[in-house]
Order: sequence, then C-alpha cells, then structure tokens
Amino acid sequence: MAQQKRKNLPEDKSSDSAPRQAKRPRTTSPGKQKKQLKPKSKPASKAPSKSKSLSSSRGSSRAPEVVAPPVYRSESRSSLSASDIMPKSPAFPRQWRTDEDGAPGERLISSENVVKRLMKTYKGYFKNPDDENDQSFEPHAEDYPVVELVYPNRNASERFILLAPKDVDHYNPIYDLEASLYTIVQFYCTDAQKALFGPIPTDTLSETTDTESDDDDDTPLASTSQANIQKAATPPCNLSDDGKSSLLRAFKRALNKEDGPAFVRVVGEINALLNSFKEAAEGNSLMQAPLQWTEAGLPKKLLMRVVEENYQRSVGPNVPKLRQYQAFTSTVYGELMPSLIDEIARLTNLKEDSVFLDLGSGVGNVCVQASLQTGCTSFGVELMPTPAKVALDVQEQMRIRARMWGLRMGEVELEEGDMLKSSKLDSLMPKADVVLVDNKVFTVDLNEALRPKFLDLKEGAVVVSLAPFVKSENARLTDRNVGFIPLPSSRYILMFPKLDDISTIFDVKRLRYGEGSVSWGHGDGHYWVQTVDRKGYASMREKFEEIHAKTRSTRRSRG
Repeated sequence: MAQQKRKNLPEDKSSDSAPRQAKRPRTTSPGKQKKQLKPKSKPASKAPSKSKSLSSSRGSSRAPEVVAPPVYRSESRSSLSASDIMPKSPAFPRQWRTDEDGAPGERLISSENVVKRLMKTYKGYFKNPDDENDQSFEPHAEDYPVVELVYPNRNASERFILLAPKDVDHYNPIYDLEASLYTIVQFYCTDAQKALFGPIPTDTLSETTDTESDDDDDTPLASTSQANIQKAATPPCNLSDDGKSSLLRAFKRALNKEDGPAFVRVVGEINALLNSFKEAAEGNSLMQAPLQWTEAGLPKKLLMRVVEENYQRSVGPNVPKLRQYQAFTSTVYGELMPSLIDEIARLTNLKEDSVFLDLGSGVGNVCVQASLQTGCTSFGVELMPTPAKVALDVQEQMRIRARMWGLRMGEVELEEGDMLKSSKLDSLMPKADVVLVDNKVFTVDLNEALRPKFLDLKEGAVVVSLAPFVKSENARLTDRNVGFIPLPSSRYILMFPKLDDISTIFDVKRLRYGEGSVSWGHGDGHYWVQTVDRKGYASMREKFEEIHAKTRSTRRSRG
C-alpha cells in the first residue's frame, strides 16, 4: 500500500518563545494609506491585590537619595610643620633696651646661691698646677673658689662658684659662666671690641648654648662711635701669659687644663675689659647693641641664654618637688621647652600689645619667656601649689635677670587657682590674642569644661593646645554643628551656628614639633593651632545652605 503523503500540520502558535517586538508602521501617503484593522480587545485581566499595588507604587516612586557634598574650611587636611606657615620676619618693631639700672639687688637668686645651698653635691674642678697641696679650689662651706662676671647693663654682675657637680646632669656653674661670657661678647660687643677678645671658641664645654653662628645672628653690630673704638683698641690688661694669645683663647686653655689660678686671672682681665666699655665717657657702649634689634628682633641665642639662666636658678633646685604628683591625672607636671615656646610665639605673631594666656601655667616658664621675647602681657593660672609657688620665683627672677642683660620685658601675672573658677581669666578671655593649653594629660571632662570659655574669644584669637579641642583638623559643616529653624509659610529653613560647639568657629591646623620640644619625651609629636574664624564659618554656612537648598529642590522635583 502506497504511503500517503502527510498533510502539513498547522503552525503551532503555542510556542513558549516570546514574540518579537513589533516594528513601528511606516507612514504612507494619504491616498494610499491602508485601513488599519482594529485589534481585538483582550479580556480584562484580574485586578492585583491592594497590598501588591501599594508596594509597587512605593517602589516605582522612590528616587535615588541626593546627598550634599561636605563643606570644608580648606582643601588641605594633612599636618604641617611650623616652618610651612611661619612668618618670614618679625611683624613689629620694638625697643628692647631698658633704661632701668642693672643692679640685681639682694633678691637675686644667683649661681652662687644655688651651688652654696647644694655644696655637698659638688666637687672640685680646678687645681693649682704649681702647688699640689693647694686646697683653695675644693668645696668648702664658706671659703669656696668663686669669680664674678660682669653683665652688659650698668652695675650688673653675678658670682659663680668654681665647682663641678658630682652628677653630670646637674647644674654646672662653670659651663654656665662660659656660655654667658660668649653670649655677651657675641651680641653686645662691636667688631672692634670683639677683636680684643679674639674668636669665640666653637668647641665650648657648655651643653646649654651653641656658639656656631646663624646667618641672622652673625650680622655685625653697628659701632657706637669712633672714640669708643679707639678706646677699645687699647685694652687695660695683659691678654695672656705670653702676651700673644687672645683673652678667650687664654680663658679656654685654662678651662681645658683645669688651671685654677690662670682661670681666675683671665676672668679678671675679661671683666676689666668689659668694664672699660661700660664706663666709657660716651656712656655704656655695650648697651648700644639692643638698639640694633629694633627691626630684626631679639637674637634667638641671646633669648635662650637668658631663659636658661633663669630656669637653672629658679626651677632647677625644685625639680624633685615638682615630680611629686599623682600619675594619670590632670595635675601631672610637664613643660614645653624654650625652643617650642619660641616657635609658638613667632607662629602666632605675639607682639608688644598682645595678651597671652596660659591655662595650667606650671612654673610660669612659658609666660615669662613670651613676655621677654615679645613684650606681650602674660597671665597664667596654675592649680597645683608647688609649681605655682616656684612660678613666683621664676617671674621675679626673670625680671631681675632681664635688667642685668639690659632688656625690657612685658608684664606678667601668675595666679594659683582653678582655671575653671578664675574670675581674672574670665575677664581676660575676650581680650586674649593667644591662649596656650598644655592639655596633653587633661581628662576628657576638663577639656570639655574648657570648650565654652573659648566662645568668648575675639575674631582672630588663637588657641594652641597639645591635644585638639576640635577633632577634625579641617572641620566640615554637618547637621550636628548647624541648627535648623522652620519658617512659617515657607518651604525653606533658616540655618544658624550652635554657639555651644566651638567646631563652628575654629579653623584648625595640626603642626609637628621636633625632638626635644617637650619635657615628657624625646621624640617628635603634634600640637594644634586653632584660630577663631567666625567669618570663615559664615562663608561655609552660605555654601552649606546653598548646597542643601539645591538638594531639597532636587528631591522635590523627583517627588
């Protein structure tokens, strides 16, 4: 039986594959336009459930969240070194020379006083090479070896006992004498006068001064007058045993050889020469030197020498008592070193009409250095009785010592008490130009309690601290430090700074300090310079408001 041909089966229209997308029909001319067939209506689909409809509606109407970019005070947020922003030169002229007499008076705590009080901790340094039985250079309660050094101002001098400490870390009066002598010659003598002393030795035994010259410090001082130069050209004494060596070379040789009689003799010759300059007919020529610093500022090495002298005599003997504190409290004692104080004073542009405050002033060393270095008015408050008592000596002795060197310094007031309760501090805060807070070990509660006080500071005032009062070095505006007040009948809001948040007024920089800048460690570290900048905040606020206004507009348009 012949096989029948199978009929073609109709096309299966129940395929699971999705139909192709229909192409848009072409437009034809009106005369040839075909009549389009009306598509058959599909049966109405079942209405979705109410819950599903609501869910779908929410999902389809939700727009991507619009986030406003943060507003920062500046672009940089990394730490700097002080040299990056340090003023290149002093911004103010100042008269450094005092017209007061330099006589120290009975209140002076001299080098002799310090060593005499601690005589048992000292030993002989010099000997008599011509008499091995000579005991005159050995320690003695009353008959001890001593010399006097003449200082620049009239009637100013100090006595030094010629003994060495048994502990090499303790005060050494011989090294102190050496450093002060070299400083007087370098900064107070004219070129002609310096020639009579000879070159200043660069291999000094002293650990408290560096006699190598800086570019600024080696600028020759202007000579006072031709008559003084001629007078200085004829020294009133022999320069050395052989008549050929300079005074400072003979001084250094006697020191290195531990030759007591030679050392005493050459110091006497040096004093005679210095007195000849001070007693000249034209007046004390040594006191002409400070007139040369009016524009350039007080030489840093001279500043450090005066500060070191004062510290060694006023604070040094009290160090054991100052170490008696309760650990891990806000009363732990620590100091900023003179080099860091100098850096802060120059960085913050302290000057003669500035007001400087030190919160937790310790022994007052920062206040007295700031007032000597810049002439500013300083106020410090210290809670602990021991450092507060020592601070009174530091204050008094610095003023005496400044007169001996012929220098003017600003007013200093130190108070024993609680910085949070000091009415004097509260009255000075609105006038302050610079506020220092060594808050490295302050408790969180104490730091928080201090923050509201800074709201009284004037525009441009600076707070320098060893721990930040504002967490960000480059603060930004957020909902936490900006308040919002809805306005009636308005879709906008009014923004205002929260006055209890100092992050709104501080422009913060984190700076690095170098090794040896603080007493509690030898390494480097950071400190914070926080400048009151309400104008800067106002500018940030305008940007913040503008950005958020655009953000709200975008959200409404998407809604």
